[in-house]
Amino acid sequence: MAALAGDGEHVLLCRRANEPGSGLWSFPAGFVDRGETPEEALIREVAEETGLEAEVSRLIGVYARSGDAVVLLAYDVRVRGDLRPGDDANDVQFFTFEALPDLAFARDHQIMRDWRET
Repeated sequence: MAALAGDGEHVLLCRRANEPGSGLWSFPAGFVDRGETPEEALIREVAEETGLEAEVSRLIGVYARSGDAVVLLAYDVRVRGDLRPGDDANDVQFFTFEALPDLAFARDHQIMRDWRET
């Protein structure tokens, strides 16, 4: 799952500390552990990667490609707290849509468009 947090003008991104995409930016994201719901996992991942508390607002979409083992659930979230990078992130920042850094995954642009359109 992936968390999209922002105010309509900005989006929260993490600089990835691990592969794939180490050094590039993407949404706070991760995998569901056994016994977790996707929403519980998302709240945990946001806290681990950004130091923020998250409240899940709504599902944005489900993203999958033929031949790819990962099915990504993207959620709109509201966040609060003190922003600080965690174990899987070298940095965390809010960016304007006009000044995005290099993104780790091609699908991230589509997910942001879907988020902004709904």
